[in-house]
Amino acid sequence: MPFALSQGARIYWRADGAADKPVLVLLNSIGCDLSLYDLVVPMLTPDFRVLRIDTRGHGASDAPAGDYSLDLLADDVLAVMDAAGAAKASICGTSLGAMIAMALAPKAPERVEALVLACTSPAMDPSTWDQRLALIRAEGLSAIVEAVMGRFFSDAFRAKHPEVVETVRTGMLAQNPDGYCGCGAAIRDMALLEALPAISAPTLVLTGAKDMATPFEGHAERIVSAIPGARHAVVEGAHLPSLEAPAALAGAVRGFLAEVLHGTAVRDAKDVLFEAGLVTRRKVLGDAWVDKSLAKRTAFTADYQAMITRYAWNEIWSRPGLDHRTRRLLVLAICASLARWEEFRLHVRAGLEQGGFTEDELKEVLMQIAIYAGVPAANTAFTEAAEVIAKLG
Repeated sequence: MPFALSQGARIYWRADGAADKPVLVLLNSIGCDLSLYDLVVPMLTPDFRVLRIDTRGHGASDAPAGDYSLDLLADDVLAVMDAAGAAKASICGTSLGAMIAMALAPKAPERVEALVLACTSPAMDPSTWDQRLALIRAEGLSAIVEAVMGRFFSDAFRAKHPEVVETVRTGMLAQNPDGYCGCGAAIRDMALLEALPAISAPTLVLTGAKDMATPFEGHAERIVSAIPGARHAVVEGAHLPSLEAPAALAGAVRGFLAEVLHGTAVRDAKDVLFEAGLVTRRKVLGDAWVDKSLAKRTAFTADYQAMITRYAWNEIWSRPGLDHRTRRLLVLAICASLARWEEFRLHVRAGLEQGGFTEDELKEVLMQIAIYAGVPAANTAFTEAAEVIAKLG
């Protein structure tokens, strides 16, 4: 396991992606570890070498007792960058992670290429944090975990995805209370507002549309006003967009960094969502088919192609509730039942070529169709699938 030593503590980190890509550092919220970005990383690695860090006091990193400071946590990030051989990087943080990024940028401006600050604040009520930390020290993290889950996730997401909420809850309860309290003290004591005007790195501030913990008013708006040239955008979800809206977050990050690092023209929100959807579409259907489909676009069909890429492939296929294998098999069953044979053949070919399912799994789906959609539909489906399999060899 890779660890960096920083001021007496071991800081765990992980790298994903090719070593020759620009470096993007992801910093987690308090109460979470680097798995916060599991859904986002595959959408970022085509363009970046992604470094994730378990913030001091979280995950596999050490959790020394005592109060931490944002300056100390920023030093931990620099230690990881040194250990990873990253002279400079773009920094994306959520909540506490973004606070660390705001402390790091003026401290080591030569190391920071750009900032993405998600669901965060430059200052919070110290008395509220004093009360929270006193409660944790007296009763443990179980005393606050339900209230935190209520701030982390929107009500709708909690109802639809209890498994995600339970995973985060379990991780928080397993955390060392000393580590949570140490980072809580860093939030309580932060004094970022005076330093923000000194940040020279291009900055994107993201707020969650349903974030009650750090809404734009009173929190993100102060950051946007203080950092020269800072931009603002809204993504879906509450306080943890990497879990509620991973594709939207990844699209916003990629679009912003493509512009500021490589001079790509500014794109509107539709372009960002299209790009995020295109990543998933290529993963499911393969580059060759997607390239061929896009090449066929005309003035008459271009808007339709853009729409299905944004909504079908970004909004639906990127939802965390089902994996791609399950979604592929559902598509096969639905297309065969509705006699959508062109789409059926496409997904049979793509699924077998991309390793999305096996021939045996395909056969079981068609057997199920015979019972619930009728033997004629299954008979045609077996014929169509057999022809695709023969062409694939």
